[in-house]
Amino acid sequence: MIVGVGVIEIHVEDSQSLKAKRGVVRSIAGRLKNKFNLSVGEVGGQGTWQRATLGLSMTGSDEVAIRRALAKAIEFAEETHLAQVIDSEIEIIRMPLSAERPMGPSGSHDHNNNSEDEDWPWDDASEGDLEDAEE
Repeated sequence: MIVGVGVIEIHVEDSQSLKAKRGVVRSIAGRLKNKFNLSVGEVGGQGTWQRATLGLSMTGSDEVAIRRALAKAIEFAEETHLAQVIDSEIEIIRMPLSAERPMGPSGSHDHNNNSEDEDWPWDDASEGDLEDAEE
């Protein structure tokens, strides 16, 4: 699985309030979601009137296609002319699924199958310990 993430820092020149800026951010985010089928959220600048940072994410199996789609999304955000794109960045993360991991009863990889060599704090916790921790 390939995860592509992008960050766009924008400046909304004509904004005189948080409400006005949020309208521009919502408009850009909505257009990006609809056109590129990716997740978009405001991840920075929430308390400022004219600046915002948008986070974009997309998953798939083709790194080149994901990188290209994120680059086009950033270019599209610039072309809307709703805000000035100050900076942008794209990062690709590979999430390999190892064939060496044991399979669980459902045929999927068993994430709870700990090796005997691994000591996890919760392996030795008794039910009483958990009840004490909740109080």
